[in-house]
Amino acid sequence: MNSLLNLLLLIINFYGYAVLIYVLMSWLPDLRNSSFGRLIGSICEPYLAPFRKIIPTIGGLDISPIVAILVLRLASQGLKQVFTFFF
Repeated sequence: MNSLLNLLLLIINFYGYAVLIYVLMSWLPDLRNSSFGRLIGSICEPYLAPFRKIIPTIGGLDISPIVAILVLRLASQGLKQVFTFFF
């Protein structure tokens, strides 16, 4: 079961990095139009869209990716607790 936990944590960690890369790509608009940018966008946008609906922009800044990354971190901590408790 430890290997399953490690795999799930690795996936969550990589997804958090993908969201971070997607956010950083917004500083370079041409990068989002590249094939890599579209790939990262197709991976991250479905996850970020619900957060954008709930969290308003503050002063023109979209803080929903910060909350989304925090939720991923909380999910990884929760998984660790669940696996520790049950296994």
